[in-house]
Amino acid sequence: MKRILLFSCLFVFAAACSPQPPGNKDTTVNANKAADTKASSAVSEADIIAKEKAAWDAVKKKDWDGFAKTLAVDYLEVLDDGVHDKAKTVESVKDLDLSDVSYTDWKMLPIDKNAVIITYSVTVKANYKGQPIPPGPYREASVYVTRNGEWITVFYQETLSRPPMPPPSPANQSKAANSPAAKAGEPGPDPVADEKLVWDAFKSRNFDAFASYLANDFMEVEADGVYDKAGSVKAVSMFDLSKVELSDWRTLRLDDDASVVTYVAKIPGFPTAYHSSVWANRNGKWLGVFHMGTPAASSEEKK
Repeated sequence: MKRILLFSCLFVFAAACSPQPPGNKDTTVNANKAADTKASSAVSEADIIAKEKAAWDAVKKKDWDGFAKTLAVDYLEVLDDGVHDKAKTVESVKDLDLSDVSYTDWKMLPIDKNAVIITYSVTVKANYKGQPIPPGPYREASVYVTRNGEWITVFYQETLSRPPMPPPSPANQSKAANSPAAKAGEPGPDPVADEKLVWDAFKSRNFDAFASYLANDFMEVEADGVYDKAGSVKAVSMFDLSKVELSDWRTLRLDDDASVVTYVAKIPGFPTAYHSSVWANRNGKWLGVFHMGTPAASSEEKK
């Protein structure tokens, strides 16, 4: 889980290609969170932070058994080289020599009473297979669920932080269009179908529909920052996403009311990227709660 990205990545997701909206720098939870969040009262942010740091400490001490115990059996991890299961994660992290790690910007987002997301940034001193890696900072996100009375990590994603890319020039921006008259689809318990609804909204430039799919406390983590709902909706409206190719779908059920979906997105003009979203049932309506994009390492970077 705590294997740092080995290479500086090119940025991909269109939402992160525009400057962050005023007042939205590294923000996560907007003022309307209480309106649609079944907040978890069973665990505190301090408790989750302590667990996350304990996993890093296990890696630092090379306590591989201890590290493995912090991960759920169905654990998934998304890095710049793809999606890894628990076994591959534990084996890969043994090549990491971590001498120092520092943390900033901790934020916890409740998914439901049984699951939460913790986001933060780290800078590190580390070698991977004997070679020094960039110190970062790296943006991190971990999903915790309660299993048999214990909170345990079930999902993790990482991307190397980088400055915002300049917004597209007026000549290259997608022309604004009115939302189509056709009624948008309604999300349900299938996270793959829900995510496809989001991309259909992008393709038809129906950004009102996109906004309706997101929880008020929606959070998006990208290489250049952390976005709230308004920031994400504004950013994607600047780009033409009609020719995206989506593949390699994979789902992870958190509980009866929440799931994670991961997939690969190829957008003309951007590097390939690994995307993940968390969907949750909020008061009878399925909504997007969290999204993160990690640019794929190039062939040269993977050598």
